[in-house]
Amino acid sequence: MADEIFSSSHPLLPPTTEDDRVAWLRLLRSYRVGLSTFYRLMSDHGSAQTALAALPQVAADAGLQNYTAFSESAALAELKAGKKLSARLIFRGAPEYPLALNDLVDAPPFLWALGDLELLKRPKIALVGARNASSLGLRMTKLMATDLGAKGFAVVSGLARGIDTAAHAASLATGTIAIQAGGVDIKYPAENTDLWKDILRTGLLLSEQPIGLPPKARHFPIRNRLISGLSQQVVVVEAASKSGSLITAKTALDQGRDVLAVPGHPFDARASGCNLLIRDGATLVRSAQDVIEAIGPVTLQTEKAPGHSVPSKSTQKPRSLQQTAKLHQLILDRLGPSPLAEDQLIRDLKANSADFSAAMIELEIARKVQRQPGGLVSLDQP
Repeated sequence: MADEIFSSSHPLLPPTTEDDRVAWLRLLRSYRVGLSTFYRLMSDHGSAQTALAALPQVAADAGLQNYTAFSESAALAELKAGKKLSARLIFRGAPEYPLALNDLVDAPPFLWALGDLELLKRPKIALVGARNASSLGLRMTKLMATDLGAKGFAVVSGLARGIDTAAHAASLATGTIAIQAGGVDIKYPAENTDLWKDILRTGLLLSEQPIGLPPKARHFPIRNRLISGLSQQVVVVEAASKSGSLITAKTALDQGRDVLAVPGHPFDARASGCNLLIRDGATLVRSAQDVIEAIGPVTLQTEKAPGHSVPSKSTQKPRSLQQTAKLHQLILDRLGPSPLAEDQLIRDLKANSADFSAAMIELEIARKVQRQPGGLVSLDQP
């Protein structure tokens, strides 16, 4: 969970009023406020409204003067756009929020949803793979998606070309969930416009991005963590040795999800990623039945939402400017362009977790560090 860096029994409660919902939206959409920063600010200040009031001072402490949070009018405009689409904004802690995402170190505080939310209560399997899929890969995907749907599973994928498209199309009748890299209303790629409309009618579309936002390259790895995080298992049907599907597989392993792969011919580059996964320990599967047997017994019942918390307000003495500058420099000296696990960085520096997390907020807002999916952090690249 995003807040497990800090210990507390204080639950993160979803917003209950319109003002609270607007404040959550404003806080997360504010400049340089990432997921970890959002949770830390919520912890330190108790509510999104109080955190927003404190944000300019936090930015000033990080060296940014005249900082302005995301405006109320912009937040209201996004809510209005969502309402016009009949989209729902699902907040973490609410009954509709996907329970599986609570396990993630970088769980989204809220998601935009279009379609049938009841699908979130089903066991879910992700099918991912190459955009330039082979005909055999597409046939295998369609067969797996059809059979898994018939057994009561919702099929999760990313609405991309190739394997994703085949997975969604084959599971329309039984239940499919598309996680989008851009806004939930964005029909991307354009060739999947009709598929997007079909999913809207019978399935579910999810996104953590703002309404109307076209996807950019950096949004896809972020999206992939939700595909794997939402699912019990990730099945890679076809993937090259260096591909987004393998990023999804790695993210799944980091999240504690099982990774399964369909083997392919050694001469086919599109199968090289799957063969590598199998070599490194992924379960080899040839059919939906293999996938189901690898899962073991499952239940279609909704489980009780597990407790999740944010840290309580810190009561320790504030750091001096000299201590802050020293900690900032220690963090920056340790980091490089290659991502490093944040918990490893805390251990390496032998830092107090409260001081460390506050320093990370300041460095993130100052655009000196960059948080990445899976609890990783690196120097911010220009």
